[in-house]
Amino acid sequence: MREKPLRVVIVRHGESTFNIEKRIQGRSDQAVLTNHGQTQAQAVAQALAPLPIHLAFSSPLQRAQRTAQIILAERDGIPFVSTDLLREIDLTAWEGLTFAEVKQKFPEDHQRWRYHPHLLSLHQRYPVVDLWQQAQDFWTYLGQEMEKISPNGDEESDPSPMTILVVGHSGINRALIGASTGIHCQHYHRFGQDNCALSILNFPHGLNHPAQLESLNLTHHLGDPLPQSKGGLRLLLVRHGETQWNREQRFQGQKDIPLNATGEEQAQQVGAFLASQSIDLAFSSPLLRPWATAMAICQQHASQLGSPLDLVPLPDLQEICHGEWEGKLQREIEAEYPGLLEQWQQAPATVDMPCGENLQQVWQRAQQAWNTILEKSAQTLANPSAESPHLTTLVVAHDAINKAILCQLFDRSPEAFWLFKQGNGAVTVIDYPEGAEGFPVLRCLNITSHLTGGVLDSTAAGAL
Repeated sequence: MREKPLRVVIVRHGESTFNIEKRIQGRSDQAVLTNHGQTQAQAVAQALAPLPIHLAFSSPLQRAQRTAQIILAERDGIPFVSTDLLREIDLTAWEGLTFAEVKQKFPEDHQRWRYHPHLLSLHQRYPVVDLWQQAQDFWTYLGQEMEKISPNGDEESDPSPMTILVVGHSGINRALIGASTGIHCQHYHRFGQDNCALSILNFPHGLNHPAQLESLNLTHHLGDPLPQSKGGLRLLLVRHGETQWNREQRFQGQKDIPLNATGEEQAQQVGAFLASQSIDLAFSSPLLRPWATAMAICQQHASQLGSPLDLVPLPDLQEICHGEWEGKLQREIEAEYPGLLEQWQQAPATVDMPCGENLQQVWQRAQQAWNTILEKSAQTLANPSAESPHLTTLVVAHDAINKAILCQLFDRSPEAFWLFKQGNGAVTVIDYPEGAEGFPVLRCLNITSHLTGGVLDSTAAGAL
């Protein structure tokens, strides 16, 4: 019997009094929500109103508890659990201090916290390592709680996912995502977590199977289309709009399939969504579908801001070559190559596409392309004539290439290919706050609100 699919909506608490004072909160329970923080929680409630919520969990700290109460205020009968497993990271030695004070008083520890957080030791404990274990314990606990509600875990009678709400904190939310996806705790700082932002984890085959991160740190419902930049280099990674083959779920690979009418509309919507962003450089796969998407963005950018963008083709950004699979439906592939499609879905890194590529080759191409983009961006950022130390680069590519780029931000190999979702016309934001030589931060993942108006990615679930 298969486990019931699960969707977990993860929310950080609203703005608190310590947040606006830039003080470290940790497990301290002194901070309370500001009026703005309560307004943010109300915006989350409105954004989640169309979604059924079957079970809700919260940290016991009052800033998270109050956020959860506001979100659930108009919903009756939802089981609500407060658990210490959702408490914030234990930084007791620093609680109440500002970040500037920690940097001044504990310079070595601050450096370790910033660049090697998993190695930080406070009072003979490793807060980040402990937090990852705490998150893993929460996932185990969640499985036990779900068994109480649905002991059979039978998805045959109701295939829709069970939706769980989790209201936590910046640190524990990062750990929940990292622990469920196999991302190492050394990458603690590489996840964006804004106040009352939404992140969505999917467990399509149940908690005992790999998770997929559908979205991260969505802020559109808060009036912020993109999370605010903290300076340095920002890259906007976009997947092309829909094609007819996406709609039909045909494998397209490097076949040069154009956008369909929906895809053309999506390209215009992405362009409008990004029109107010100050884009300095633009790169695209040369295939028709991403190129048309990128051109729509560049044209709207020029009309809105009056500064034309030169679009640069990068062949290494082309989609994975599916070889003999290209143009075929899944049932046709299964008939001609028995068992290989299931292998691709379960262990993609082990598959060599017939007369095509394997994922290791895609990883190498994606890395080469990304390094080229970073190098060109760094050169522009370092130009003495640049007006400010900020630069934004647009990159438009494909599902597999985008997945490879995202996995490599977290040192993940091709085995993790299915980890990150990329919808047609979706926007992902990757920041390098210290420039191209620094570490990347996934500020938000797979924004599709400009296409659908909602928080879920409901774009075509087509083939690559």
